[in-house]
Amino acid sequence: MSSTLASDRVTARLERARAAARQAGVDALVITPGPDLQYLTGVVKHSHERLSALLLPVDGDAAFVVPTLERPGLDGTAVDAMETLTWTDGVDPHALAASRLGGARRVAVVADMPALHVLGLRDALPQASLELATPVLRELRMRKDDVEVDALRRAGAAIDAVHARVPGWLVAGRTEAEVGADITAAILEEGHAEAAFVIVGSGPNGASPHHEVSDRMIQAGDVVVVDIGGPLPDGYNSDSTRTYVVGEPGDEVRDVYAVLQRAQAAAVAAARPGVTAESVDEAARAIIRDAGHGEYFVHRTGHGIGLEVHEEPYIVAGNDLVLEPGMAFSIEPGIYFPGRWGARIEDIVVVTDDGCEPVNRQPHDLLSC
Repeated sequence: MSSTLASDRVTARLERARAAARQAGVDALVITPGPDLQYLTGVVKHSHERLSALLLPVDGDAAFVVPTLERPGLDGTAVDAMETLTWTDGVDPHALAASRLGGARRVAVVADMPALHVLGLRDALPQASLELATPVLRELRMRKDDVEVDALRRAGAAIDAVHARVPGWLVAGRTEAEVGADITAAILEEGHAEAAFVIVGSGPNGASPHHEVSDRMIQAGDVVVVDIGGPLPDGYNSDSTRTYVVGEPGDEVRDVYAVLQRAQAAAVAAARPGVTAESVDEAARAIIRDAGHGEYFVHRTGHGIGLEVHEEPYIVAGNDLVLEPGMAFSIEPGIYFPGRWGARIEDIVVVTDDGCEPVNRQPHDLLSC
């Protein structure tokens, strides 16, 4: 997977990150490889035992610490416009980073920084306190710009194309793993860089929200939950769930699924600027609870999405975050009867000026295969 950003977008994002850090009272950000680094610079790298990191003081120029042997891999990226601090094995890279951060007293590090680097920076910066950069960077990444929204639309269309093919693979006598292999191939065929997750939960396995696939043979009458997604080459992710039935559904399945459809539609209708994240969760949860199935809705209604499948904002009870245009998240209520069957409907939506836009367009009906 690769990603590039125009230099003006990198400059703008770095300035916004500085402003957010300054407002939070943070002196510097240290950002190791991962989604935060990709967001700010377009640089896609893997983190390992050798330190690579963007150093972003609130006052002063950005710099990039990188092992000498990896510096050529950054040619043509936003790092070319920055000061690079290279180091070779045997040199302490944490001390090198600390020398560039000067007298910083509050240093914020990304949540996925390996512990060996967190501890190394702590030792190299004895005068500084280390804290998470999440409260700073989430303020940037939660609000998608027009380019990011277009990326999410493309991801939504790509995973919709996979779901459109699923009924042809859900045949009694096949295993979940066999169906999952077909789906994985289709995710790649429809333009994804990888299949990040493939859930095919048939019959009782559908009552386990994070089931993956197994050797269970799909049977006539099974309700099957299919939750799939992954990143496109630009790094922005898809995530969509539809529920299918092999054959014709019984009355109980029809009735419960109708409740789920109403709940999901109510949450989509509730998502708009000015309301809280928890109110969207409650819009779905109240319908399921009033139908007598509240104890079987065992997870939050949604999660943010972008360069990560799960990121801020979270659509969950207790989150009083006020929604704003550009925020993108899933709306995915589910009902799960342990040992029997389950169902879930999931779309990704983006908050607009007066409501929200779903980026998934596949029908929500319980589709018989």
